Amino acid sequence: MAAIRFRELTPARTCTKTYASYRSFKKYLAEDFNSKCGYTDCRDFWFGGKNTFHIDHFKPFSKNPALETDYSNLVYCCSYVNILKSDDEGHYLDPCNIDFNVHFERDTDGSIVAKPTSKEANYMFGKLKLGLARYRIIWKLDEILNRLEKLRVAIHNPENIKIKNDLRIIHSELAEEFTIYLSYLKTNQ
Repeated sequence: MAAIRFRELTPARTCTKTYASYRSFKKYLAEDFNSKCGYTDCRDFWFGGKNTFHIDHFKPFSKNPALETDYSNLVYCCSYVNILKSDDEGHYLDPCNIDFNVHFERDTDGSIVAKPTSKEANYMFGKLKLGLARYRIIWKLDEILNRLEKLRVAIHNPENIKIKNDLRIIHSELAEEFTIYLSYLKTNQ
């Protein structure tokens, strides 16, 4: 089974503003984290968009009050992960300071896999339940969505006039698979 890179874009904290409330950073975090969970790399729109995503304090502010509004301590993440992480100060990797591809990968189905050599990745995998089907399914949906967009562009390319019908059939098959996954998500929430 061939491994797939965990993420293509590593988030980078770029905001230099200061605010009295960490919640004021949300739009900057969404941009810096590419609208994806810092821990699962899932796009926020699969969870209902930016309004449903949380701001995690990498080092819990309940134990590190001076870091409550420190942008370098904030992580844009899905609610599932943030709730599971809570105030835990275990062995976590900062999504902006560490290349997650060194510690995690995806299997051919898109499931997140912690590399056995990484103590931190294995800790996070267990604590944050990164093996849940939702992360595999969202990865698959993203892959299908990307392929659908590439096919849509190819269908409208005048150079592909001879294979336009074949491209439309493939586009239709992918759209059907996409619909099946969405139905699965709706029935298993």
